[in-house]
Amino acid sequence: MAKGMREIKREIKGKQNTRQITKAMEMVAASKLRKAQEAAVAARPYADKLLEVVSNIAAGTKGVSHPMLEARPIKKTAYLVITSDRGLAGGYNANLLRQLTLTIKERHQSTDEYVIFVIGRKGRDYFRRRNMPIIEEIIGLADAPTFGDIKSIAASAVSKFSDGSYDELYIYYNKFVNALTQIPTETRLLPLENFEGNNQAVSSYEYEPSAEGVLEVLLPKYAETLIYSAVLDGKASEQGARMTAMGSATKNATKMINSLTLTYNRARQAAITQEITEIVAGANAQS
Repeated sequence: MAKGMREIKREIKGKQNTRQITKAMEMVAASKLRKAQEAAVAARPYADKLLEVVSNIAAGTKGVSHPMLEARPIKKTAYLVITSDRGLAGGYNANLLRQLTLTIKERHQSTDEYVIFVIGRKGRDYFRRRNMPIIEEIIGLADAPTFGDIKSIAASAVSKFSDGSYDELYIYYNKFVNALTQIPTETRLLPLENFEGNNQAVSSYEYEPSAEGVLEVLLPKYAETLIYSAVLDGKASEQGARMTAMGSATKNATKMINSLTLTYNRARQAAITQEITEIVAGANAQS
């Protein structure tokens, strides 16, 4: 009985140490979540203004033409997937990667029909284990990434579409709703929607050297900005998922500690009762 009590006490101590760790991780994730949300919100006005300018150029210029605006027969597809470098975030990575894998199986017959850009070690390792065609990757991204951190992969994804390496580009990321809800999301980034159909008032801008020249510069920047916004959204989702997962782990550890403590107290009480019974029996035997 004494050995069993020692084992239970050791297990309680282990669970208490685990609870301290998960609680600390929950608090760190909560702090990072607030900063990630602020960064995601701060990036939106720039993207909105770019959209306004590009829409005005496209709507005010007849016969505007650009490779990023033109749909073409789909022979090859590219996927830019945003995952995390670390785990302990619940289903953050698994749900997204599962959805993408199912989509690829439905759309493509062989690996020659698609390529993958991946951000995050979890996604990189997942695709490598399955021999899926990764053409570019970024790992070790900071919790508060700057545009410079992802510019290389964003520019590469956009330029390879423009030069015809593939005919459409999708972004896969977790859309942040709140700390409890992150939605695996597919967004078709390229070709961009034709902005001529936007029902917006055309502002009277003057462009140098020409509207077409400005559009040539702004369209890639707009597409890269959308990728950066998805990365920021993904970071907020990651911290929200990790905070929720660590909160659940802390609650589960507390329940296990309470259950083990109850078991320990019962075992201790049983040991005390047995000792008292043995003492009383010995006294009665001597009388």
